Amino acid sequence: MVNDEECCKIEAVVTLDAKGQILLPKVLRERARLNPGDKLAIVAMERDNTFCCFVMVKTEALGVTVKNMLGTLIENTSSGEEV
Repeated sequence: MVNDEECCKIEAVVTLDAKGQILLPKVLRERARLNPGDKLAIVAMERDNTFCCFVMVKTEALGVTVKNMLGTLIENTSSGEEV
């Protein structure tokens, strides 16, 4: 059985600024229920030894084990420490 619903689509196009930061559009933050201070895990996918895709996942949506593994990394990153 084929599901006619789209699972993935382009929600926004953003620009990387000179500091390497992006701004998520307000409508996207609202739909994703993102609030200041929320933690997002960035999952990178690789093809031919080159990153091709990045996916952001709210850390609260991750499994406990993965969340624990990423927790230290996320805390260190948010505090400015090199990992």
